[in-house]
Amino acid sequence: MAKISTSSKMLGKSQLLHSNLWDSDPELMDLVKKEKNRQLRGLEMIASENFTSVPVLQCLSSCLHNKYSEGLPGQRYYGGNQFIDQIEILCQKRALEAYKLNPEEWGVNVQPYSGSPANLAVYTGLCNPHDRIMGLDLPDGGHLTHGFMTATKKISATSIFFESMPYKVDVKTGLIDYDKLEENARLFKPKVIIAGMSCYSRCLDYKRFREIANQNGAYLFADMAHVSGLVVTEQIPSPFEYCDVVSTTTHKTLRGPRAGVIFFRKGVRSVKANGDKVMYDLEARINQAVFPGLQGGPHNHAIAAIATTFLQAKSPEFVEYQKQVITNAQRLCKGLIERGYSIATGGTDVHLLLMDLRNVGLTGAKAEYLLEEISIACNKNTVPGDKSALNPSGIRLGTPALTTRGLVEADMDRVVDFIDRGLKLCKEISATSGPKFVDFKNILHNDEAFAAKVAALRKDVEDFSVQFPLPGIEDY
Repeated sequence: MAKISTSSKMLGKSQLLHSNLWDSDPELMDLVKKEKNRQLRGLEMIASENFTSVPVLQCLSSCLHNKYSEGLPGQRYYGGNQFIDQIEILCQKRALEAYKLNPEEWGVNVQPYSGSPANLAVYTGLCNPHDRIMGLDLPDGGHLTHGFMTATKKISATSIFFESMPYKVDVKTGLIDYDKLEENARLFKPKVIIAGMSCYSRCLDYKRFREIANQNGAYLFADMAHVSGLVVTEQIPSPFEYCDVVSTTTHKTLRGPRAGVIFFRKGVRSVKANGDKVMYDLEARINQAVFPGLQGGPHNHAIAAIATTFLQAKSPEFVEYQKQVITNAQRLCKGLIERGYSIATGGTDVHLLLMDLRNVGLTGAKAEYLLEEISIACNKNTVPGDKSALNPSGIRLGTPALTTRGLVEADMDRVVDFIDRGLKLCKEISATSGPKFVDFKNILHNDEAFAAKVAALRKDVEDFSVQFPLPGIEDY
């Protein structure tokens, strides 16, 4: 039996391989701890964020990260994937089961790195370069990947490679104008119509989308990234009855890892007048678009984390969580309206709401900045009628992360009060600083009276926030 050399043993026990992060890189560890403390002490109201579970985090830091596995299960370009194959097949099975999908009618790819790569893979699979797509305009609540462009620049890769025409909301109601979409689709003749949102607080009418798609021979593609947790627990209508392709992220309401999933139809697409069946051919097209079209090796640790996320999604506890997410969003909405604030569409059916600050004389940028200064994280956002995505008039607020921490209706009333106090202080500072954002920030930090008010309000918010547990690994 050959002896292992002393040098080989030393390499295997290398300090670099076995030391803890806090010992090997204390500078970085200090920053990680600061971020953990920020999450604990603040109110996370960014609608696309959530706090994932310990099982998900354990998958993400597991040995699965080490393995290369280009290709699909049973069709890999590398050896040693027998257990990786089992994990990916388990993930696919759980994804279909979670949404109650028949595997004879639906397939799924769980390899996309995140939502934007997943969407680009869908377009790549369905379209040729310069084919036409229609998605909800970004200023009206759509997503960058739905084809956003300006008069002077194509912002998203989607608008660079494909010809995009947005559909809009009614400026008065904030609701999608389906009649105008139908009219414009007849003129534009899109190859794909996208039913999806990033900041739209009402359920989508998938049946109406399907009718419009059928009129134009278009594929109907649902991007349910924001609402997939609400869909999987049947709190809102599902896109699967009407759509050809459905994509989602797994880290928003679904509360999993940062990753993406694509579902695609199988079987019969349509029947010709003579009775001949037209079959879907999406499986190969979507799979090949993901790899080798756009990606390399899949992130096996993330796929395992998706698998355990879908297992959690079938639990009664997760159903109650999603119900509370919506209840909290509606309570938040009601409280803000009672305080005189304007909410786009007049309310919410989902996990988010869009505050229109024009009636109180504030910009989204100032509101976002002041709220962050008092440890409330949100994001500035366009509202219907805005002319610039860089200088929007609203802020987007979501409840998934707060609900994960255990906040319920009475707690949302406290959150409403903090937001109201923050925005009134924001208006007070703005009245002194004038319209320029740089002057606003200067006054906020350098005027002793205003700085003291901000600090006092921040303490109130943080004293409230630390009462609620933060899931994850305790120290980091």
